[in-house]
Amino acid sequence: MNQLFTPVRVGRHTLKNRLVMAPMTRNRAGFDGTPGKLAADYYGQRAGLGLIVAEGTQPCADGQGYLTTPGIYSDAHVAGWKAVASTVHAKGSHLFIQLMHAGRMSHPDNTPHHRQGVAPSAIAPGASTFTPSGLQDIPAPRALTAEEIRQTVADFRLAARRAVEAGADGVEIHGANAYLIQQFFAPSANIRSDEYGGSIGNRARFAIEVATAIVEEIGTDRTAIRLSPGTAMWGIDEGPEGPALYRYLVGELNGLGLAYLHLMHLGNDALLGDIRQLWKPALILNRPGRPRDQIGADVRSGLADLESYGQMVLANPDFIERLQHNAPMNEADRNSYFGGGAQGYIDYPLLNQAG
Repeated sequence: MNQLFTPVRVGRHTLKNRLVMAPMTRNRAGFDGTPGKLAADYYGQRAGLGLIVAEGTQPCADGQGYLTTPGIYSDAHVAGWKAVASTVHAKGSHLFIQLMHAGRMSHPDNTPHHRQGVAPSAIAPGASTFTPSGLQDIPAPRALTAEEIRQTVADFRLAARRAVEAGADGVEIHGANAYLIQQFFAPSANIRSDEYGGSIGNRARFAIEVATAIVEEIGTDRTAIRLSPGTAMWGIDEGPEGPALYRYLVGELNGLGLAYLHLMHLGNDALLGDIRQLWKPALILNRPGRPRDQIGADVRSGLADLESYGQMVLANPDFIERLQHNAPMNEADRNSYFGGGAQGYIDYPLLNQAG
């Protein structure tokens, strides 16, 4: 456990410990995508961890999937994130903003321009989402043209620059959880016949182009990516070539020298071992549902350089202190995960407030 509390170099930054706040959608931004007034308090409360990875943040209007998620492409967005970055830095932590393009996981009623969602191919995910008028089926997206794909890469580039302008220490590209980048990986969502579909190299191309563009814009040591090999949700099926695609992709991304890879591990231990061998920069490992008594196990074994946690950090602003004192953890209130105000957001009790 003690190794978790030692400094570690990640990109250009030295983090004070090896614990990371995983990105978690909270749906508390303004309808224009500006981070809410309580966001700085929320992230600042949890800045005992060495790295804060902010919630999925759309790089453009087409990238929005859900209601009241934040953006990072307008002046108002930048101003909102500046308050967050300033507060996190004042507490001695570092902030990476996760750039998340939802792709087909979107509904026209949830976006500022009310346009049809976009994706590699015009295939609906077979899922529903909450909209201003309630739960609705997600309609089939429109397939991006090759020119629109290039524009989307440019959108990611601009968002990365704007994140740095807002004071973020870097950006994490969201290549996981069935959103746009992973949609390109999966034959169930990508039936293109051009240079972005078919072969492993073609299906990985978009992710590599996004990473390369961001590296060119803000530097390799401020650019990171999150992947979730084997995700099977919302119509995503990577097929039998899935593990081979990730081995190829991680090898290519390793050549860019990114700050870190944030990996959601879903059970393929052989693939995880191969990725650990292929990936030379920092590796952050996230195991959904990891029990309390396993915290620190992956750093201790050398399988990961850092570990990330979501729900436990959401419910425990003083997560680090509770670990150090072997204190009990607050339980997360699932009813307040998405939307709302201070309740379930910035009002979880600290150890010295318990009882």
